[in-house]
Amino acid sequence: MLKVLRRGVRCFEVEAPGADWRPEPDAIWIDLVNPTREEELAVEAAIGLDLPTQKEMEALEPSSRLYQEGGATFMTATLLAHATDVKPNTTPVTFVLAKGLLVTLRYDELRAFSVFADRAPESEAASGTAALLGLMDAIVERLSEVLGGASAQMDAASTGIFERPQSGNFRPVLTQLAHAQSVTALTRSSLVSLARLLSFATLAREISGDPDCRAHLDSLQRDAQSLTEHASFQSSQIAFLLDAALGLINIEQNGIIKFFSVVAVVFLPPTLVASIYGMNFDVMPELHWMLGYPFALGLMVISAVLPVLWFKARGWL
Repeated sequence: MLKVLRRGVRCFEVEAPGADWRPEPDAIWIDLVNPTREEELAVEAAIGLDLPTQKEMEALEPSSRLYQEGGATFMTATLLAHATDVKPNTTPVTFVLAKGLLVTLRYDELRAFSVFADRAPESEAASGTAALLGLMDAIVERLSEVLGGASAQMDAASTGIFERPQSGNFRPVLTQLAHAQSVTALTRSSLVSLARLLSFATLAREISGDPDCRAHLDSLQRDAQSLTEHASFQSSQIAFLLDAALGLINIEQNGIIKFFSVVAVVFLPPTLVASIYGMNFDVMPELHWMLGYPFALGLMVISAVLPVLWFKARGWL
């Protein structure tokens, strides 16, 4: 899909480009979402540049992700997608700043893009550079929201761990912690990638020559660094909660095993007494004794009570 945002227009215009397609003179942002090959070729012909392939976008080498060519600045970052889903993931996104026009290339839906697209006309974005910086603001804000959501999950899990009723189910708590850890780790990875992009963006001619753009970019870098540190701290807190949950699970399991061990020890002597007097031998001194039956029962009771008293004396019960 090829979408174009024009200066002063309140929403994207979806276009189906032909071979001789060109954006309108007041276009500030071309957004390619899961583009067809025909759409890629049309945009490449319009801006006179080769867009990176999806394989190149996924490359880890900085030279493949951050470079300048033909007077344009190409920047690729790995950003978080589907943060609220059961299985969040990251996706590469390429930003091309060329002659005051912003071109974005992505293969997944990102909430930050739709949020910024809705408010871009109100922010009076007059150029691709302004659109890029505004989009970076929206991405940083979205990552901050995601960290906040993971923090709320972490707080709920903490309450479930330390204030839950006895013998409560740990499965929902562990599920919450697993999702929060996954989201936090992917968010931190996105912030690190974004920080590299913001650092490279200072080389763009449209930004380096404008003091206001430089100041805006410096603010974004500080925000990304702050969020990265917060994500690292949050990861350590989640690790602590996970260790605490596993520790409490072990304590409960030890208590269960302890209970069955005590029961086994308590019933072992009476079982031994019952086994002895259950043997079918003709010659047994107590076989014809009038008090043999109550004697055996009393012996079983005493042999069961004595281990319990001994356990209590040792502080094991």
